Parts: sequence; C-alpha cells; structure tokens
Amino acid sequence: MAPTVQEIRKAQRAEGPEIKLAIGTATPPNCVYKDDYPDYYFRVTNSDHMTDLKEKFRRMCDKSMIEKRYMHLTEDLLKQNPSMCEYMASSLDARQDMVVSEVPRLGKEAAQRAIKEWGQAKSKITHVIMCTTSGVDMPGADYQLTKLLGLRPSVKRFMMYQQGCFAGGTVLRMAKDLAENNKGARVLVVCSEITAICFRGPTDTHLDSMVGQALFGDGAGAVIIGSDPDLSIERPIFELVWTAQTILPDSEGAIDGHLREVGLTFHLLKDVPGLISKNIEKSLAEAFSPLNISDWNSLFWVAHPGGPAILDQVETKLGLKEEKLKATRQVLNDYGNMSSACVLFILDEMRKKSIKNGHATTGEGLDWGVLFGFGPGLTVETVVLHSVPTAN
Repeated sequence: MAPTVQEIRKAQRAEGPEIKLAIGTATPPNCVYKDDYPDYYFRVTNSDHMTDLKEKFRRMCDKSMIEKRYMHLTEDLLKQNPSMCEYMASSLDARQDMVVSEVPRLGKEAAQRAIKEWGQAKSKITHVIMCTTSGVDMPGADYQLTKLLGLRPSVKRFMMYQQGCFAGGTVLRMAKDLAENNKGARVLVVCSEITAICFRGPTDTHLDSMVGQALFGDGAGAVIIGSDPDLSIERPIFELVWTAQTILPDSEGAIDGHLREVGLTFHLLKDVPGLISKNIEKSLAEAFSPLNISDWNSLFWVAHPGGPAILDQVETKLGLKEEKLKATRQVLNDYGNMSSACVLFILDEMRKKSIKNGHATTGEGLDWGVLFGFGPGLTVETVVLHSVPTAN
C-alpha cells in the first residue's frame, strides 16, 4: 500500500531542533584605526577644509566605541572613483562594480572557514542562504557564491537583498525552518557586507549620514546549520529553539535606506535607542515566558551592536550586568557595525571565549540565551538559543 501524505511528510522532517555546527568569519585586509579614521576620511573625501565638521566627526568616532574596522575601500580605490568621495554624486555604477564581485568573494572566505571547521564534504551542503545589503544583481550573490565554492549545481539557494542590520536574525530563522523541515539538510548561511555601497563624503546638512560613516565596517560571517547531527563527526555549538520577528510600534521611518544613483543613502529619523529599549522587554517576555525565565541576567546575550547608545540603553532598561554584553561590545570594538554579519561574529566570539575561559557550555557557562537583530522598520528579530557543552 502506498504511504499516506502524512507519512511522507513525517519522513521528510528532521527529529531534533536546528543546531549550529560551524562558524566562519572574514574581513578585507585593509584595517583603519579609530585614531586615524577622521583624518583619513576627510582626506580621501577631499574635505579637509571642513574643519568644524571634522572635529564633530572625530567626536562621533570617539563615542562610537569602535577601535578599528576593516574596509574593502582603500585610498587608491577611492582615487580611481572620485564620485564615491562626494556627498551626493552619481556613482551607483562604480559602487555596483565593486560590491557585485566583492560581496560573494568575501562571503566565500567566511564560508570556507565554516566548512573547514565543520569537517564534511561541501557536496553535503543542501541549501544556501545568502544575505547582503550591499548591492543587487542577477544572477545574485547566492549564485556567485555557489560557483566560487564549487557547490553542487542542484543546491537550493535563497537570496536576501536589502534587509539591513536585523537580517542576521532573519537568516537564522529561515535556516531553522529549512533544517527542521528537510531531513538531512545542511544549510550554509552567509552574510556579507561591504560599505562601498554607502560610503560618501561628509555634509553638515545630513549628519545621520556621517553617523553611518562613523559606525559601519566590512565583514562576512558564515554558519552551517542542520538538525539531527552525527555526533561522531559533527560538533554542535548552539541549538536554535524559537524565533520571532516584529515591527516596533511608532517606529516607521526610524531607520531608512534608499538605493539611488548616488548609492545607498542612510537616514536616522527617530530615537532608535529609545524605541528599542522601550520595547525590548516585551520581546523577551514573549520568548522566555514558556521557559519560566524572567531573569534577563540568567541568559547569555548576542545583540546586534547598532551603536553604543543602543547597547547602553538596553543595558540600563533591563538592569543587565556589565558582562552580559561583553561579547557584543568586543565585536563592535574590533570590527564596527557590519550590519547582518555582526551577530555571527558575536556567536563566534562567545563560543571561543567560553572554551578559552573553561566554561561548561558555549554560552559562557549558561544554558539559555537570546540573539537580537535590530534594523530598518524598526524591525526586531528575536532568537532563543540553547548552548551545548564545550566538550563537544
């Protein structure tokens, strides 16, 4: 007798929850330090005559808590593309030429490191999720990444363009659904971000654009995700237990990005730290009340570092101990805001420090944790994580 539809569906689904099996990160080689960045930025944009604005930018950089960042753009590249150095000049073609090739290339570096850590043949990858806010193209960066890595042509691809900073949570939410509903699936998730799409010179009429220049850096993060791991050859890192996405009330227009002939423009029109801190406890309660958890200091924390003001206000609002956002602040310090890739860097930082410091689990010795993505909308992604023993 032929199997029923229900029997077919049951056979197609995994038994256990989605698990992160490996993490890889990558940055461009060009590193710019905080103390040098204001002089560098005003020099390469031919803006040294704007002395008052330069001092204002220096103060922004000092408050950013970003010690260094990595950038694909170099002084030589900008000299070859002077339109990118102006505040508003037609430059989309030049930007697209850079990011269309560089986004998948940087993503490849991160993916290769994740695959190496995973230790399995890349032919076992069944799905690819590629995410970037840096440019658009057809066939997309997912196609280019598949070619660069030499994945099977039948790999199932998903391309996510123009999501913004919350998308590090979005890709994990999507990967969870894929892994748990496709038995044996191994999902390669890659977030790759290049600021060449939004780099531009300073202006005193659009200071939120300068805030973006002070915060953003380039980077790519990759994770391999699957359910029902073979513990003889695969090493779980974090279990992904529950996810949610929501648009915060009264937040329309708080963060906007618009792709125009001048590239991607960035707009901050409302009190973003205030909106996030005001609403974050509701998201936590929805996520953790089924687990009877209401002590937010009992969790390990992976929060997108949109900027120090967001982290400070969340910390104050929830009464978090200083060490709760230590991994998040470390990534902000070392790399800046890399949009969707940030939370993957933080997960990597946390599990490495947990092992180094002898913690019992990858979540700094704690069982339960939360990952937050914040971005345009204002959109908030919430992910409940469960850590695994570091012995794995």
